[in-house]
Amino acid sequence: MPSTEPKLISGNANRPLAEAIARRMSMHRGMQVGLVDARVERFNDQEIFVEVYENVRGEDMFIIQPTSKPANDNLMELLIMADALRRSSAARVTAVIPYFGYARQDRRTKARTPISAKLVSNLITHGGVERVLTMDLHAAQIQGFFDIPVDNLYASPIFALDILHQMDGDMSDVMVISPDVGGVSRARELATRIGAPLAIVDKRREKAGEVAGMTVIGDVTDKKCIIVDDICDTAGTLCKAADVLMEAGATEVHAYTTHGVLSGPAVDRISKSVLKSMVITDTIEAPEPVKTCANIRIVPTAPMLAQAIVNIWSGTSVSSLFDTASLVPIYEGLYPRGMWGR
Repeated sequence: MPSTEPKLISGNANRPLAEAIARRMSMHRGMQVGLVDARVERFNDQEIFVEVYENVRGEDMFIIQPTSKPANDNLMELLIMADALRRSSAARVTAVIPYFGYARQDRRTKARTPISAKLVSNLITHGGVERVLTMDLHAAQIQGFFDIPVDNLYASPIFALDILHQMDGDMSDVMVISPDVGGVSRARELATRIGAPLAIVDKRREKAGEVAGMTVIGDVTDKKCIIVDDICDTAGTLCKAADVLMEAGATEVHAYTTHGVLSGPAVDRISKSVLKSMVITDTIEAPEPVKTCANIRIVPTAPMLAQAIVNIWSGTSVSSLFDTASLVPIYEGLYPRGMWGR
């Protein structure tokens, strides 16, 4: 007989997050949820092998697997786990992909280039996944690349709670900054949530991959600036934007980024930058240099993802998690309920 609760399974991409989600569902939702006993290993030639030790026939399965670095290995793990579950007669397979790799290749920017995000969505759909749960897709139109339901959660409600907590509810001298024109809608959304004004850092490029100059659009004098973005890779643009804001009169600069890719020299740049703090989520498992960096903080997504999984399993609204106020009881352990609405 199928169980009366959702079942979770994890690959190797971010097992601590998967365990935190299972723990959250068990402790705060009265469920007996653990990770399904399985092995995800590699043969000597690096082929991926998956074996599920528990019966999953008729179960509502959730695979927790971001497709972060190494993106190709983690993507193949996800596809092979989905195939194993489908062939084991799982009732439904939902892929929980907190960080969706290849999302930056969502359109053709030049002739004879791929739209890799569409290719990956096809692989996931045809691999046996029936639903996708993700967070802060780099481009919203990627939801349309799938022919299955996609629930795209937002980190901005969590960031709003964190900012209100860190600033002790005082938004009088806070300004939200978009690091480029393309991120204005994301920054405006957060600014609206916390009741702060918005400014933009305009980038000029002389050639691809190199920023020639930056201009601040808006008055940031005597402001605590909060740069908002979805992905931070090498942190070059972010650190330069922070320098420009300080030169324009900002008193301090903070950064809130959903997905801390932080490749190459990123951590070293951030540690030596003028950034007072950089906040990332745990959608990507943080290596030790990130965890020990003095001005990087990690906020958890497990409470939100756990609630989203429960809502999908029970057939209730996922969009309710888009509201900051609805997350107050979910994140009460981190951010006191009285902080919201000061």
